[in-house]
This record gives sequence, C-alpha cells and structure tokens, in this order.
Amino acid sequence: MAKLMDGRAAAAAIRAETAQETARLKGLGIMPGLAVVLAGNDPASATYVRRKEKACAEVGIRSEKHALPADAKQEELLGLVRRLNADRAVSGILVQLPLPAGTDPRPVLEAIDPLKDVDAFHPENVGRILIGAPRFLPCTPAGILELLRREKISVEGKNCVVVGRSNIVGKPTAALLLQANGTVTVCHSRTRGLGRICRGADLLVVAVGKPKFVTAEMVKPGAVVVDVGMDRDESGRLCGDVDFAGVEPVASYLTPVPGGVGPMTVAMLLKNTVAAAKLQGGLLCPEER
Repeated sequence: MAKLMDGRAAAAAIRAETAQETARLKGLGIMPGLAVVLAGNDPASATYVRRKEKACAEVGIRSEKHALPADAKQEELLGLVRRLNADRAVSGILVQLPLPAGTDPRPVLEAIDPLKDVDAFHPENVGRILIGAPRFLPCTPAGILELLRREKISVEGKNCVVVGRSNIVGKPTAALLLQANGTVTVCHSRTRGLGRICRGADLLVVAVGKPKFVTAEMVKPGAVVVDVGMDRDESGRLCGDVDFAGVEPVASYLTPVPGGVGPMTVAMLLKNTVAAAKLQGGLLCPEER
C-alpha cells in the first residue's frame, strides 16, 4: 500500500518558513506584495484567487486584487500590467489564467517584468530555468520537486515519465527532473505505447486533465506516482488524473487529490513572492536562489 504524500502538511511547513522570512524582511524595511490580475467571471479562477489572498494574509504578504470585466480590451490588461511593473510596492505579479475567450495570454504574460514574474511564465524566466539558472521556479513543478525532497525521494538515476506537455506543468516539470539527474520521458496525446512507457517509470507524474486516466495496469509496482490532476468523476466528485483506488495498492508513494500537489502550488507562489521582494531589494541574486 502506497504511502500518501501529504501536501497539506508540507505546504504548512513552507508557509511557516515563509512567514518567518517575511517578518525578517519587514524588519529591514522590505514589504513583500503580490498583485493578482483577474479578468472575467470564471468561478474556478475566482476561487483560486481567494485562496491565494488568504494564503498571503496568513504569512504576512500584502496582496491586492485587480478585477477586470470579461469584455476588457487586451490593451487595458497590458496597461494594468505596465502600471504594476512600475509600482514599487508590488513585488510579484500574477495574471490568473485562463483569460476570457478572445484574449491572447502571451503578450500579457510577456509584458510582466521578469523580476516580478512569480509564476515564472515569462520567456526570459523559462529560458533561465532551462539553462539551470532560475530566477523563480514555476509553482506547481517546484511544488512537486519540493514534496519529493521533503519525503526524501531522490530523483537521481530514476526513470521519470511525465504525462502531459503543457507549458505550465509538463514541460517545466520535465526540465526540473532532468536537472535533478533523472532520466526523463515526456508523453502526450500522440505518444504510442503509453501504457508500456508508464510501466517503465520509477517516478510517474501525471498532468493531463482527464479523470482517472492512469490505471493500476499502467503503474510499475513500487513506483512513485504524482497526480497533478484536479477533475470531477462521473458522480461529480473531486478526483485526480490517477485512479487512486486502483493505483494505491501498487505504488510506493502517491499524492492524494485533494491534499497533494495543490497546496504545494500556493505555498511555492508565496515563496516566489518573497524571493522577488528580496531580488528587488538587493538582498538576493539569482545565483543564490
């Protein structure tokens, strides 16, 4: 039976550490601040933003929400981002995705000052990640690696399979696993023999957005399985991309949904915001992160 990786407990520890560092920075006259841009009326996005606001308050980070209507023009979004770039009280800027239909997210994300890009979506920060000199790490992939580290699960020398190739999770997770000396395979909708490839994984990360997509037959006995999914099953109940009931007896470690990777994502956002405040305050250079 798999040991469950408790993302809530790990995230609570990270929040406590972040709160201590935030208090130290305030003593030096540096106040970490996060600005969240929410465009449209997507209920899930509104829920995520409320969670981030609550988490910021818990650790002492100042947060501000900038809500725009769904019919806001792209130039209005870009103008807001530029104003936040120039605001010295704002350490980090997060544009909540997805943006309303018809709005291209790329120019909006590229308009964010790379020093304030706490989601690590700006091309400059993506490039730094790929060459192993990150300024910030993307929150969900960083949360995965941090959860593995806190469970004392080494990536080095392991066969790592990432199912999903999104810019937000799949690709950066693969890059971080590679930098941790894993041997990495990335699978996607065009991959042939997916089940066979997954069964060869010592570490399997699943981020495809399909409920219970990975079954027990796709998992090698004793594998570490990280489920990034947040889906609804046929009964409307929250579940992940992994068939939890089937995989739990096969894997050695498994993340639950909810309570696995999700809390880690928010915790790493807080950590990035504090790091951004330190960078802008001259207390941290990228090589020290």
